[in-house]
Parts: sequence; C-alpha cells; structure tokens
Amino acid sequence: MGGVTSAASSPASGSSPMPVASPASDSGPSHPSVLGLAPVIPVVVLEDAADAVPLARALVAGGLSAIEVTLRTPAALDAIRAIADEVPDAVVGAGTLLNPEQVAAARAAGARFLVSPGWSPRLLGALRDSGLPFLPGVSTASEVVTLLDEGVTELKFFPAAAAGGTAYLKALAAPLPQARFCPTGGITLASAPGYLALPNVGCVGGTWMLPADALTAKDWARIERLAHEAAALRD
Repeated sequence: MGGVTSAASSPASGSSPMPVASPASDSGPSHPSVLGLAPVIPVVVLEDAADAVPLARALVAGGLSAIEVTLRTPAALDAIRAIADEVPDAVVGAGTLLNPEQVAAARAAGARFLVSPGWSPRLLGALRDSGLPFLPGVSTASEVVTLLDEGVTELKFFPAAAAGGTAYLKALAAPLPQARFCPTGGITLASAPGYLALPNVGCVGGTWMLPADALTAKDWARIERLAHEAAALRD
C-alpha cells in the first residue's frame, strides 16, 4: 500500500495495531498493511449509523477486526466515526472512495484505511497524501503494472468474480509477483478458500457474513457466528 503512517494518522492508544508491510523497495518506507489483519474484510453498507457500533462489536467478537464501511449511503461517515470512537478493537476503514473529497472526509471521520473500486491519478494522489494505508482497485494487468510503477504493491482486485476470479489472479502471480491483492466482488464462503490459497492474495473482501435479513433484524449474534466462520478460513 502507498500510505505512510504519520503522527496525525497513528492509531489511538488501546486500538488494534496495524501489521507492518515490507517496503516495496530497499529505499522505500515501511508502512501499515491492511492485508494481514484478517483473512476476510467485511464490506459493510449501512443505512442507519445507529447500527454501526453493535455490528462492529459483533464482527470483532467473531474475529474480524478490519471492517470496511462503504461510502454508498448518507450514514457511512457517521458510522465510521461511531466505530472509531466506540469500538477500539476494530480497525475501521472507508470503501467506495471515488474522489479526494471523500478521502478527506473519511480520514476526518476516523477511517484507518482506505479502499477504492478503481483509481485515477487525482484519486491516487489523495490516497497517498492521506497518510493512511490504501487499496486502489484494479481489474487488469495494465492497471497493476501502472500502479507497481508508482510504487503501490497492495491492491484491491475488483470485481473479482466478474474480472476472472482465481484463474486471473493465478495468471498474474508469475509475471507480477510483487503485487498482492484483496479480491472483492462476488466472493462467497465457498469460493473464498480458493482465493486465500493463492500466494498473491493477502485477504478477501466479502458481504456473506452480513445477510440482509440479519441486518434488518439486528441479529448481531448471527452475524458474530458468521464472522467466526469467516475468520476461521485460514486456520
């Protein structure tokens, strides 16, 4: 990832530490990595920010400490803020970032990592300037090569299933071994182990542990059970 931890973006005392990734080169800085936090990153869409804290607590209790809250709803920034303030064992991130303004808002809300479905030079600059770990989205070899040339080695592969799935990532591993991925999009409990077995996959993103009926019913115990199942995928 291209983010570099600064004093302003360091985790608060008592919060979960971010694992440190190896530098992209001998001269490059070390920086926190989101890929090593858990085998699965829940991708959360919240309509009501009041659900953020109990949901995050359920996910953390189930073993999934990294939580991506997508900026797809008006409640997203308040949800990130609530998790950052009230669930110290969670590492909350912001997803579906499309422009520098959203990057700034997510950072101000307390996000500790950033995820985008794609990237542009302007967005990449904002992600870097944030001082936070980030995963820019890619779906082609050309995008991977371009970002490697920019010094970015940790990437979101999206939409994973539609863009070629495990076969595509396996094909990238030999010519581009320095690239590591968090595949997201169309991944299920059944397909996740195939991704996690690949040497260039650090974790996967998914929503299967967040069924709509459980969210509607606020069935946090069920979500905790599903999170525990997901967290055990790499045991």
